Amino acid sequence: MFPSERLKGIENFVATADAGSFTAAAERLNLTSSAVSKSVGRLEDRLRTRLFERTTRRLALTDAGVAFYRTCVRVLSELEEAEAVLAAQRSEPIGRLRMDAPATFGRLRVWPLMLRFAQQHPHLRPHVSFTDRFVDLLDEGIDVAIRIGGADHWPGSVGHRYLGSERLIFCASPDYLTKLGTPASSVELVQYDAVLYGRADGTTSPWLITHGPGTTERRTMEGRITVGNGEAQVAAVKAGYGIAQLATWLVCEEIAQGQLVQVLPELATQGLPLNLVWPVGRQLLPKVDAMLELLSAELQIA
Repeated sequence: MFPSERLKGIENFVATADAGSFTAAAERLNLTSSAVSKSVGRLEDRLRTRLFERTTRRLALTDAGVAFYRTCVRVLSELEEAEAVLAAQRSEPIGRLRMDAPATFGRLRVWPLMLRFAQQHPHLRPHVSFTDRFVDLLDEGIDVAIRIGGADHWPGSVGHRYLGSERLIFCASPDYLTKLGTPASSVELVQYDAVLYGRADGTTSPWLITHGPGTTERRTMEGRITVGNGEAQVAAVKAGYGIAQLATWLVCEEIAQGQLVQVLPELATQGLPLNLVWPVGRQLLPKVDAMLELLSAELQIA
């Protein structure tokens, strides 16, 4: 089979997977729904694999379709990059830009920046995902990702830029502290209700208690409420369910507006590092370089 034959139907397949239907994909590609459906069907016949499960209500990727989709996205992205490098308008960010960020941080801090960036560059086609799972940059065709936490040593295939570390503080609602009083020391924290961050496996994040330079206690607490989302934690604390240890970037507005109050400020401690990461080599592309410069300037935290 000629190499060019292997590319037939891939763009239609990816567009269908992204759009969720043949009709929506056809509108994006300026084709008929029938043409897109037949193209994907021929691709499945050639691969001898069903890529979509088709029902009257929905179109969903099969397991084989998910794996093939990831490869196709990467191939199309690399072809687009090759064309961009050769294009005369190389200095202008153009084309598809895949980006991933942690769910809560991405929605609160990254998404407003991304909307502004897309408005400034009308030829750019951002594709942004917010997820708390580990994302493989190369396998999933990601151009730029934001990581909270991460490796001490990054692989050679990944570029990275340190943006600072979270600062964790204890906070509660004014009404809660009016009813129960304000703790005077870390020892008294056990007398108060705790709003904790919980994971799907049933474990919870411990509170980090700083007792002096280089001395941090990891204190496991019994939670009044445990939830696996930062915004939900903030909502519970605002509603008066107890005290939580939260990153300043998550609660800065609530504290400024008086909806939350910092407790025991002397116990504020450093949290996880924040890093920008990207596949080495893609920084040469205008769209990636411009995105990295914007995020580096706007997301620096102390």
